[in-house]
Amino acid sequence: QVQLVEVGGGLVQAGDSLRLSCAAASISSYVMGWFRQAPGKEREFVAAISGSDGTTMHADSVKGRFTLSRDNAKDTVYLQMNSLQPEDTAVYYCAAAGRTLFYGLWRQRARYPWWGQGTQVTVSS
Repeated sequence: QVQLVEVGGGLVQAGDSLRLSCAAASISSYVMGWFRQAPGKEREFVAAISGSDGTTMHADSVKGRFTLSRDNAKDTVYLQMNSLQPEDTAVYYCAAAGRTLFYGLWRQRARYPWWGQGTQVTVSS
């Protein structure tokens, strides 16, 4: 069982920034991903990072605004969110999958066995 602890949600205004963090034991052993779910919508992929070489993938909707990074020494991944917009409002979930998960499958939430409790991000206009 992998326990994921998310920190960093909140209420901000459009154009502001937030940083979410997700801590877990031995994150280098996993592909770490972030997903989000807005009210009435399906949970969607945001970004993911390799456990081995730091390769990242970001959804088109956040590319250029959000950056996912990893600090293995702290067993923590960080989702830096800049230029937030009201459409970014959602519950954000950290997720983990085995390190060997094929890169082409990183967007599929069903591939992630372990999930955090979620943290609310609300962006007002």
